[in-house]
Amino acid sequence: MDPAAIGQFLPLILIFAIMYFLLIRPQQKKMKEHKAMVEAVRRGDQVITQGGLIGKVSKVKEDGEIEVEIAEGVKVRVVKSTLANVLSKTEPAADSK
Repeated sequence: MDPAAIGQFLPLILIFAIMYFLLIRPQQKKMKEHKAMVEAVRRGDQVITQGGLIGKVSKVKEDGEIEVEIAEGVKVRVVKSTLANVLSKTEPAADSK
């Protein structure tokens, strides 16, 4: 291949490399952290949904849903992936042997 042709593609390659390290990699890392947070949600955790609801997890279901109590006696079903943040985590249950 001609060195002039490689010189023409070099800026394009550099732009792609910069885009990868500044945009794509951080987004993938953030998605990985969010997935880990969602998988670690347990009963008793206080959570914020992307809709802005703050509540306490009352039940974790197997089909990607959780039940969140937003007021005394008021429970809503929430899709796990729509959780924005976990405010306070409960301690894991101690083994009683």
